[in-house]
Amino acid sequence: MSQQLRSRLKKFKSLEERLIEDAKRLREEDRLLKLCVARVQVLRKARQDETGARATEWLRSAGLQPPK
Repeated sequence: MSQQLRSRLKKFKSLEERLIEDAKRLREEDRLLKLCVARVQVLRKARQDETGARATEWLRSAGLQPPK
């Protein structure tokens, strides 16, 4: 039972953390690929993940407050 709970707790990462990790993984994968369609797709996905991480960070910033 504690094994299931432990593995379940590992899944609770913020969206930003998951996007940044995915972008890093994709950048590493990009270094291994030659210039081809797959490499272009990997780079595109990495940029999307990085942009998504920045957007969620911006949306959660203190400067953006809900209306009172």
